[in-house]
Amino acid sequence: MSGRVTRFLGDTPGRTLVKLLVVSFIVGVVMNVMGWYPLDIYYFVRDFALYLWDLGFDAFGSVGNYLILGAMVVIPVFLILRIVSYRN
Repeated sequence: MSGRVTRFLGDTPGRTLVKLLVVSFIVGVVMNVMGWYPLDIYYFVRDFALYLWDLGFDAFGSVGNYLILGAMVVIPVFLILRIVSYRN
């Protein structure tokens, strides 16, 4: 069991935890210095996606809409299936 966990994490759980703590601290310091907050990043991504939608997807017509709608379902399902069936 621990071999699978180590293989999934890329290192031992303890070392992975320490690495995540260090990186989280550094990112937190940088974000604090820049005055960024997690919700700011969320709003930026949302506004950017809406801007792109308004800018270009109308040109594609219904094909672009169908592509985006399908991708909103297919991509998360694909990622979940890859994580669940992770055997290497």
